[in-house]
Amino acid sequence: MKFFGKVFLRLAAAAAAGSLFADGIQIRNGESLAFLGDSITQQGWSKPYGYVHLVVEGLKSAGVEVKPIPAGISGHKSTNMNARMEKDVTAKKAQWMTLSCGVNDVWHGKNGVPLEQYKKEVTQIFDKADKAGIKVVVLTPTMIREDPEGALNKQLVPYLEFLRAAAKERNYLIADLNADMQKAIADAKAKDPNRKGLLLTVDGVHMNAAGDEMMASGILKALGLSDAQLAAAKNAWQKIPNAKSFGQIAFSFEDARKIEAAAAAAKVSPAEFIRSAALEKAK
Repeated sequence: MKFFGKVFLRLAAAAAAGSLFADGIQIRNGESLAFLGDSITQQGWSKPYGYVHLVVEGLKSAGVEVKPIPAGISGHKSTNMNARMEKDVTAKKAQWMTLSCGVNDVWHGKNGVPLEQYKKEVTQIFDKADKAGIKVVVLTPTMIREDPEGALNKQLVPYLEFLRAAAKERNYLIADLNADMQKAIADAKAKDPNRKGLLLTVDGVHMNAAGDEMMASGILKALGLSDAQLAAAKNAWQKIPNAKSFGQIAFSFEDARKIEAAAAAAKVSPAEFIRSAALEKAK
């Protein structure tokens, strides 16, 4: 009985410390999270409202503060990421890692990485992570241009299938961002069949604000955030500084909406409204 009493007390203490994942969130306070990827990931860190920052802020709003390790480099493919895995992830003592890899392997055409070689490179990345005890969240590559029927997106399909199967086999968490993106575009098309223009990217590949939110939401869901926690995360994102610019001045989305509303009421552009407000304050 004394033994079971001690076990109960230790379990209670662990639960109080938040180490039993009772809230469903897999990553814990103080753990390090590396973001390995290409230019989409690089911009996810370099932009104040990029998806890397959104993931960090989203976890923080749920009570989990992590140490981000940005590891996205523009133009990189599976070969490059495999070559720098130790330097950029394991040597930095990452405890978790997201892998966003595959867009350039296909998009770069003859300079890309054929499927079989891609499988070998990514398998080696996973093996290195497993050996180092790093927990992996697989991100399926986002669409190459926002055309589901495009040749490049069809070429990407077996890469996606490989990642989904590998994640299942290794019991990794997976954020199926490609599926999320396909659904968002299909939903927008169903709502407005005549809709034109890009929905989630600035150029067909790199994310706009809505695309970064889509990516971050998928990752946070994979990490175990509930719908209520995701809603709280999205509210927190609106307060991130420097998310939207008017001229050379940047504001959070929350403040930007207030400026846009005031500018609309005054029948001027937001930039003109800001200039007028600055001149008025200077008097």
